[in-house]
Amino acid sequence: MGLEKADIPVERRAKKRFVMEREIRYRVLEQDKIIAVGNGKTVNLSSNGVAFVTENDLPVGAFIEVSIAWPALLENRCPLQLIGFGRVLRVARGTVACTLEQYEFRTLARVVPERAWTARSDQKLRRWAEAVARS
Repeated sequence: MGLEKADIPVERRAKKRFVMEREIRYRVLEQDKIIAVGNGKTVNLSSNGVAFVTENDLPVGAFIEVSIAWPALLENRCPLQLIGFGRVLRVARGTVACTLEQYEFRTLARVVPERAWTARSDQKLRRWAEAVARS
C-alpha cells in the first residue's frame, strides 16, 4: 500500500517557523480595553507569527502585543527584546498562535521587574489596533 495524498501533511505557512523557547509576555486588547496580561514560553517563531504556551485561554481575533526576550545581545553586551503586534489566531490545549503584523527590536535593562511590564502604557497597542481597524 502506497501513501495516499491525504496522508502527506501540507505546509500552508508562507514563512518557515523556527523552534525557539524564550520567555514571552503579552497583553490582549479587546474593545479598547486590556483584558489579559500574562507570560509564557515561545514554541516557535517566524517573521509572520509566534506560537507560545500559557496558562490563559485568549480570545481568538483579539489584538495582542508580545514581548519576547531575544537570545542575541546587541554589540555582545546589551540584551534585546522583540516587541510585536498582531492578532490571536487560535488557541488549543494551552498553546496560542498569533500573527506578527508589526514588530521591532528594543534594548532591554538587565532585569525588568514584572510590575514594569504591567504598568507600561498600552497606548502603542491601542494606536496600532485602531489603525488596523480603520484599514
